[in-house]
Amino acid sequence: MTAAVEIAGFCHPRYARVRDAFAAGFRERDEIGAGVAVVADGECVVELWAGHADPARTRSWRRDTIVHLYSATKGMSALCALRLVERGALDLDAPVARYWPEFAQAGKGPVSVRWLLSHRAGLPALRRRLPPDALYDGAAMGRALAEAEPCVTPGQVSYHPVTYGWLVGELVRRADGRSLGRFFRDEIGEPLGADLHIGLGPAEEARAADITRVAPPPEIAAAFAGAQGDELPLVALAFMNPSGTGDHNCASHRRAEIPAINAHGTAQALARVYGALARGGELSGVRVLSPATIEAARSEQARGLDPLMHAPVRMGLGYWLSQPGVPGYAYGPNEGAFGHPGAGGSIGFADPAARIGFGYVTNRMGRSIEVDERPQALIDALYAC
Repeated sequence: MTAAVEIAGFCHPRYARVRDAFAAGFRERDEIGAGVAVVADGECVVELWAGHADPARTRSWRRDTIVHLYSATKGMSALCALRLVERGALDLDAPVARYWPEFAQAGKGPVSVRWLLSHRAGLPALRRRLPPDALYDGAAMGRALAEAEPCVTPGQVSYHPVTYGWLVGELVRRADGRSLGRFFRDEIGEPLGADLHIGLGPAEEARAADITRVAPPPEIAAAFAGAQGDELPLVALAFMNPSGTGDHNCASHRRAEIPAINAHGTAQALARVYGALARGGELSGVRVLSPATIEAARSEQARGLDPLMHAPVRMGLGYWLSQPGVPGYAYGPNEGAFGHPGAGGSIGFADPAARIGFGYVTNRMGRSIEVDERPQALIDALYAC
């Protein structure tokens, strides 16, 4: 148990339980620095931050501190592709190879845009080992994925932990011409006033919190323990090939566009994006998506036990759909909620039934890729209000 910290920001009195749960995270759950935000029917009702922006506790966490979001990035990347679907630049049921001809190699011709967005492209991992610097080279990763033979049967749901971002990013680039990070900034981040970035410039880099080292999730640690020689199991390759420098606080990692895992942002940014999606796609006069596209995004595309991670998945078009009653996979009590957690703890989601957008960010990395106990306590407190 640690000493109490000063909680900064704003909390509507109706949501006092969220503030209490946030403070408890520092007293009881070893938070270093964190933020939480809630947008209810277009209004910010919670925006809180506290703690330190580095594990050594030398820098205070500020309102404009941004932090690594890991797979919470994927919800933003999917949003970029869905905007292109909405304007007719991408067709969900067209083959990916219509836009990216090289992708048809190695039997991947039938893979559709719908399959790619819903983690059914058959490429959760690359069997060919790649050099660490490939993590920061989107063009090299696009070539490797285009050449690769599927390692899971296409059409079968299998969560793509890292390859998902390069797949979606290349599809966006082919259909639009902009990189995914630039597309997000131009079309979503800046118009909506969402302080979230996929690939940092110098100004953003100066505001970034340092995170603790990510410990492998238990399923990955077990896979490494069972490996023989240099032969890594597929689940380990999915997370670790390529693995970069291992230091996700370094400049090369922060400046690169790794559209599955390295967005940096605030809790308020996540809550604003999902707050728009929770109320038909519009917030503060900015339209993110149409109601029809949102309904398509949160429609169930696949459900089952992930063959690599042995986790229960319920997948929309780029979003994990809530599974009420399933620990680690529920975003509150409403089945229609959708969003994306990130390894380490960060999460954003939308609940259209409650018209709520939620965001939580942290720099103390937990071990799970599911909903961490810290945001879970905040989500429980939110719905208790």
